[in-house]
Amino acid sequence: MTRADSLIQELIEIVGTRGVLYRKEDLLAYECDAYTIHRGMPRAVVFPATTEEVAGVVKHLHKQRIPFLPRGAGTGLSGGAIPIGGEVIISLVRMKKLLHVDLENRLAIVQPGFVNLKLTHSISDKGYYYAPDPSSQYACTIGGNVAENAGGAHCLKYGVTTNHILGLEVVLPNGEIIELGGVPDMPGYDLIGLLTGSEGTLGIVTKITVRILKNPEDKKTVLAYFDEVEDASYAVSDIIAAGIVPAALEMMDTVAIEGVECGTYPVGHPPGLKALLLIEVDGIAAGIDEQIDEIVAVCRRRNVLEVRVARDEAERGRWWANRKTAFAAMGTISPDYLVQDGVIPRSRLPEVLNEIRQISETSGLRIANVFHAGDGNLHPLILFDARKPGETELAVNVGSAVLRVCADAGGTITGEHGVGIEKKEEMRYVFTGEEIEAQTRVREVFNPDHLLNPDKLFPKPGRCAEMGIIRE
Repeated sequence: MTRADSLIQELIEIVGTRGVLYRKEDLLAYECDAYTIHRGMPRAVVFPATTEEVAGVVKHLHKQRIPFLPRGAGTGLSGGAIPIGGEVIISLVRMKKLLHVDLENRLAIVQPGFVNLKLTHSISDKGYYYAPDPSSQYACTIGGNVAENAGGAHCLKYGVTTNHILGLEVVLPNGEIIELGGVPDMPGYDLIGLLTGSEGTLGIVTKITVRILKNPEDKKTVLAYFDEVEDASYAVSDIIAAGIVPAALEMMDTVAIEGVECGTYPVGHPPGLKALLLIEVDGIAAGIDEQIDEIVAVCRRRNVLEVRVARDEAERGRWWANRKTAFAAMGTISPDYLVQDGVIPRSRLPEVLNEIRQISETSGLRIANVFHAGDGNLHPLILFDARKPGETELAVNVGSAVLRVCADAGGTITGEHGVGIEKKEEMRYVFTGEEIEAQTRVREVFNPDHLLNPDKLFPKPGRCAEMGIIRE
């Protein structure tokens, strides 16, 4: 029996025959996540069903010095779950239970493979919901959301995943099981905050205690059309300056609108628009109408072409379905696309969007902008054709240039998609070498042997000169 055969047999002994994939034809589905530009084959894929099985697998791999990584639903957009060095993938999709709901204390306990939107569906009849709502919430898992600190359209008002995590059960890279949090305002270091967004480089989350919220009394949604991107951008800042904090404030430009109107959920946006805003307010019913009136007034002062308030829940639902399927809809107007994820100060929107437009014109690649305008989280979608020689590489370089613009504007390189392998070299746009080294020293406390999700999140030394980056 070869060493490879021996490993498979040992993993089967831990999780069972149906819990291990090792044939090439079975492994092909796991060579990438939603970042499809880079691919790599895992040594095997293991499907534990309990925390104890996760710990058993990790202990065995740690003892054998075999690298491994956790994976959820594979919807990640930065390559964080791609096995770039033949790692064993520990898939958590079998750990998909809602373990406990405590309405009195407004919390729920889930396993990492529990799908995001399913939590809201499970508690909506009681008048509660789970706030983080990434566009992939119909498929993405809460464990994956914790790994990437995922956001969503409504994070402007309600925050990203880390704002809704109360406790974690974690398997460390040596197989030890620890529990963090569980009690509000625990003293000491915020280890939950450290683990959330660590992209599976510090530990494997096996149980999550999340905050759930009471449904708002009322919500209303506004759709506004503009003939100039600058007018829409200034309207975003004016709405916030007026003292209104919308639950969501989204923006799409011409190319993005073209895509969604060719997608699964068209709503009849007029052709030729330069920009649209989708704005939602929620909360106590008293005062909602006044906020809507002020938003409409702001849009009119910024030369809005047309502004509508959703007539009912059905119309509101169509508008949101149109927005939330925007990424997938780009496939109707381009063979391939690369999603970027930068953050800028809200006040810099007009100039940054103008610079992105110039990058598009110079490169010859169309860029569709669809993003969370309220908190300055941009999602430029770079459209390209991988069948054309050199165009994939060009798209990657364009994405890097866009992130450089965001960093130079006082922003950063990711708001919710994570770094993974896609943006790890661009970490130098926002951190000095000393700052990166300090963070890798934190990783080494948890993951000293670099067996857990190696070569993710941080750049390799010595790439500054190669990339033309100076950051001191």
